[in-house]
Amino acid sequence: MPLIVKNNNNNAPSSVSKLFLLFTLLSVLYLAFFFTTTTTTTLHSSLSIQSSSESSINVYVADIPRSLNYGLLDRYWSWNTDSRLGSDSDREIRSSVSGKTLEFPPYPENPLIKQYSAEYWIMGDLMTPPQHRSGSFARRVYDPRESDVIFVPFFATLSAELQLGMAKGVFRKKVGNEDYQRQREIMDLIKKTEPWKRSGGRDHVFVLTDPVAMWHIKDEVAPAILLVVDFGGWYKLDRSSNCSSPDMIQHTQVSVLKDVIVPYTHLLPRLHLSENKERHNLLYFKGAKHRHRGGLVREKLWDLLINEPGVIIEEGFPNATGREQSIKGMRTSEFCLHPAGDTPTSCRLFDAIQSLCIPVIVSDNIELPFEGMVDYSEFAVFVAVGDALKPTWLVKHLQSFSKEQKNRFRQNMAQVQPIFVYDNGHPGGIGPIPLDGAVNHIWKKVHQKLPMIKEAIIREKRKPPGVLVPRRCQCT
Repeated sequence: MPLIVKNNNNNAPSSVSKLFLLFTLLSVLYLAFFFTTTTTTTLHSSLSIQSSSESSINVYVADIPRSLNYGLLDRYWSWNTDSRLGSDSDREIRSSVSGKTLEFPPYPENPLIKQYSAEYWIMGDLMTPPQHRSGSFARRVYDPRESDVIFVPFFATLSAELQLGMAKGVFRKKVGNEDYQRQREIMDLIKKTEPWKRSGGRDHVFVLTDPVAMWHIKDEVAPAILLVVDFGGWYKLDRSSNCSSPDMIQHTQVSVLKDVIVPYTHLLPRLHLSENKERHNLLYFKGAKHRHRGGLVREKLWDLLINEPGVIIEEGFPNATGREQSIKGMRTSEFCLHPAGDTPTSCRLFDAIQSLCIPVIVSDNIELPFEGMVDYSEFAVFVAVGDALKPTWLVKHLQSFSKEQKNRFRQNMAQVQPIFVYDNGHPGGIGPIPLDGAVNHIWKKVHQKLPMIKEAIIREKRKPPGVLVPRRCQCT
């Protein structure tokens, strides 16, 4: 029997037709809702790209003496002062910890050291009890055979800074250099272990945020996964290669294929978007005028910009005495200049991000943290050195940005501010870390390198004894 029941009005649609129309209407509404929701939830997908297939990376912490990590902090706090750069905060901390035995001492607030504190926060997360690490991307394992990578918990930066503060004159020598002795101790210890012998060190992770960290043994540590702030201290011309680029990097040193660029620790506090106020200055820079190598560009920019209206150029460093001046300068300026110094980057970039001051990056050889996860073009301005050094060019270029463009840059910057934060707010760095913070993003980047690392380990195994690995340049 037919299922269609006719209405008295012969022109009226059937019940099936009504159901079909209703179904079509609901489908359209659902699709509209779906795409609207998707658009909202992925509004900033170009700023932060995460893989849903990622769950964790298995990390084994190498067993080394405490004297090579937290013991170095004990030594620092036993000093009466730091001769390199005084810090009121460190004096206060020193007086509070003096005479106490802390398992996890605080890290220095001295800005010359604090800017390189990634080693401390990464270690703190791994040392946190398992029940408080549910949000950590790094899953700590206690059998090296279960690990994806071996983390070597040597505070290499702090070791270097202790030597520079105690006896800078012998830093590049080996005799009388305690930092060199520690470098030698850690490598002699690690290279004897079965995991290093098995992989040649390629699956080992070292934090080398200070450009001079482990300076004496760079060739020995080079096969490992290096967490560095940039490649500025590692460039070397490979004359055995056919590549013509003068900026090539020996694959036995550093490479974007195996190593991870990590953020400096920012020194200035975070400014939330809701707290942002009217900015009256066009461009702000505070730092040293005279630098070496790529930093020579900074001197030329300084002379070009120093008398431009709306531009503030100040000599100094955001230390204890200049901190408030730096905060004011960055928070009242639309743009913050980021020229290369002795190396292509500095902590200045991350202070600008936390201050919602649009970074103006003038550094042709720069490498940036979390590329592929963060799109810097969404909140920073990149300028070629050649253009920046044209008289009046940079000021005119920055003046061409509309208020709407600058607001959009700042809104995007506010979205990525947490990604560049290490501090988890817990004493000694021991406690749950932010899900969207720097530590988790570092381990996610290391996780992305694993297929290449594992391939390199396997390829090395099949080489006959005495055969050297050919050098190949990574031209970028």
